[in-house]
Amino acid sequence: MLQYRRIIPFLIAFFLIFAALDSTPAHSQPVKKMEVHFINVGQGDSIFVKTPNGKTILIDGGPPKAGNKVVSYLKELGVEKIDLLIATHPDRDHIGGLPAVMQEFKVTKILDSGKLHITRAYANYMNEVRKREIPLVVAREGENISIDSLLDFRILNAYAKRKNNNQSSIALKLSYNDIDFLFLGDIEDEQEEKVAKKYDVRAEIIKIAHHGSKTSSSEEFLEMVDPDVAIITYSKYNDYGHPVNRVIKKLFDLETNIFSTAVYGDLVVHTEGEHYLIYPQKTPLHGLLES
Repeated sequence: MLQYRRIIPFLIAFFLIFAALDSTPAHSQPVKKMEVHFINVGQGDSIFVKTPNGKTILIDGGPPKAGNKVVSYLKELGVEKIDLLIATHPDRDHIGGLPAVMQEFKVTKILDSGKLHITRAYANYMNEVRKREIPLVVAREGENISIDSLLDFRILNAYAKRKNNNQSSIALKLSYNDIDFLFLGDIEDEQEEKVAKKYDVRAEIIKIAHHGSKTSSSEEFLEMVDPDVAIITYSKYNDYGHPVNRVIKKLFDLETNIFSTAVYGDLVVHTEGEHYLIYPQKTPLHGLLES
């Protein structure tokens, strides 16, 4: 958990940077900004990306009860369609809310892990895909996702035989010029190690794998990423012990600024490809005291 005294200078610095960007002379080329929204869905993941050229990407939809929250959040942003929906893996806290999303928005394409799962949440998800006749492709590790010419968007991990749900998570690196994001789904230590051996995993902003669980975020991997900011998605009232102390301690050792949806609520990152600014919905005090 990020201490309050550390976040104030952190945010002030970025406000000054973006104030300078907004004061660019009128005759200059307009700066194209990207937005990355980490939606607070409780114990689960849902990430919305609006690319520099206005394409829309939704990565997961949280648990079933979060579907309405995700829908209302996107509508408040003025979203009318989703160009790419990514279902990282079939656990209910990632795909449970997606049927509600598909019912309310036109979805152009789905990128799926390819991992099958015999649960009601997964059946509801697949039934909605079939009902809406949404084209679905299975992720392939190493492939680039072509959605915006200004972005480099690569699949770092995908399903393979003898992998469980978490190990099959689609892991992604999204780069906009100098700013890199890692979205790791629920991958585990073994997948992190393999990814780090094959790809450049350095990133300014990392979505910590598996909600800060003991199964992921090894010290070696976090050292290789060396993130400025770590986003952890979890509920204050979860029964899994997320996030574990080991992960938090290592992030502090790396002097990484930690933001969690449990404390800060919805988190929004704005970047023009050189700098970034994080907008938390709540202050740490409000987030901690909120029942």
